This record gives sequence, structure tokens and C-alpha cells, in this order.
Amino acid sequence: MTFDPVLPLGGLPGWVLLNRTLERQTELFNASPEIVRDTDYFEQNIGAVQTAEDLVSDRRLLRVALGAFGLQEDIDSRAFIRKILEEGTERDDAFANRLTDDRYKKLADAFGFADRPVPATQDPGFGATITTQFRRQAFEVAVGDQDEGFRLALNAQRSFDEIAADDASENTRWLRILGDPPLRRVFEAALGLPESFAQLDLDRQLTEIRSRADRQLNIASLSDLSDKTLQEDVVRRFLIRDQLSEITALSSQTIALTLLQSAPRAF
Repeated sequence: MTFDPVLPLGGLPGWVLLNRTLERQTELFNASPEIVRDTDYFEQNIGAVQTAEDLVSDRRLLRVALGAFGLQEDIDSRAFIRKILEEGTERDDAFANRLTDDRYKKLADAFGFADRPVPATQDPGFGATITTQFRRQAFEVAVGDQDEGFRLALNAQRSFDEIAADDASENTRWLRILGDPPLRRVFEAALGLPESFAQLDLDRQLTEIRSRADRQLNIASLSDLSDKTLQEDVVRRFLIRDQLSEITALSSQTIALTLLQSAPRAF
């Protein structure tokens, strides 16, 4: 039985409480028998994996591998994942490079079946690295089963330092955010971007999100995200706007239900 995160409150009060108890709740979650079984199995058996086919043929290994990158919903898409892993990312026309979701590139790079003489599965400590990521992601999924906003906030909180430390160009870093669905949702909500934003040409999306981040959050460069105060500001803005959108949606549903219930019945 897996430990279920305790989330008695929603919104900002709930977020503050979650962060206060995060270390203890994470410890309890990681000690759950199901998590221990999956991570132990992965660490003990990943060294025998030499090819992408070896990985996708073992459902238990594949579950941890995909879960470590937030791709657990692709567990039944074996041919799709095998193609991503076998083509790697070095070629411009590699399958992962043609997908808008950047998480597939991270998966292919991490395992290195295509772009390394020896896959990363043979590296000492590789199994432990992946299971550490898997535990974090699995906890976030468990949180998201109760509050999707908190899950997205935890993912963003975990990613900010990585984004800030990335030595890629500013545009490249923003494109990676736009190519990461959970991160994209956080920034779009925090910056008040409308649903139609995703329909814009990619260059226009890049220009608009950078402009709004500068004006609203004082993010002139994504390196600024190394500032913990700024990180918390982004998360708080996201949670407030996310909660407001939920309230608005519920209010609209309530109004619609009230109108339907008050409408005269035909006899």
C-alpha cells in the first residue's frame, strides 16, 4: 500500500502546509512497499539492459524509467518509446527532436542507447540516479491525484534551479519551458496568458512570454530564477490564478445548473 500525501487545505494555505511537511511526507511515501519494490527491482536489474528493446520488454523497468521523466502514461506505448530511445537526439531528424514535448529528449539522452558507444545503463550509479527521479515524480503524481495545482507547483519548484543554471541561450531555455507541458502550464497561468496563446506562431509565443515575464515578474533572464524569493513568487501567482480559474469554472457550472433547475417544465 502506498502512502497518500496529506493535503487538508487547498490554495496558498495548503501550499504552505505541504512545504512545511514535505520532507516527512516524502520519507513516508518513499518507504511505501510498492515504491520500495519498484526502485529495488530497477536498481538490481537495469545493468542487464543493453538495448531499447531490453528496456521496453520489461514492464517493471519501463514503468520506473518513464515515471522518472513524468511519462508514466506512455507505459503501453512500447513501440513509440522504443523508437524514441533507438534514435536518440543527436540527429536533427531523430524522432524525439520532432516532438514538441521536451521530456522525450531528456529520456533519450539519459539512457543513451543511440548516441553513446555504451548505454548509460552500464554506468555505475545510473540506477540510483533514475530511481531518485522516479521517487520525486511518483510523489508529485500522488499529490496531483488530490490537487493538480500542487503537483504542477512541486514540479516547477524542482525545475527552477535547473533552468537558472542551464548555460543555453535565453531563447533556448524559454523554448524548453514551452516544450515541457507541466512547466508551460505554470508559466502560462502565472503570467495570465489566455488559452489562445498556444495557437500563436512559436516565435510570437516566445516573444510574448519573455515580454510578460520581464514586465510582471522582473525576469529579464531565466538565470534570475536562482532567486528563491522569485521562485516562490512564480509559484504563488500560479496557485492564485489556478484557484481563481477553478472558482470561476465552478461558479459558471452552478449558475448553469440553477438556470436549468428553475426553467419551466413542459408537460
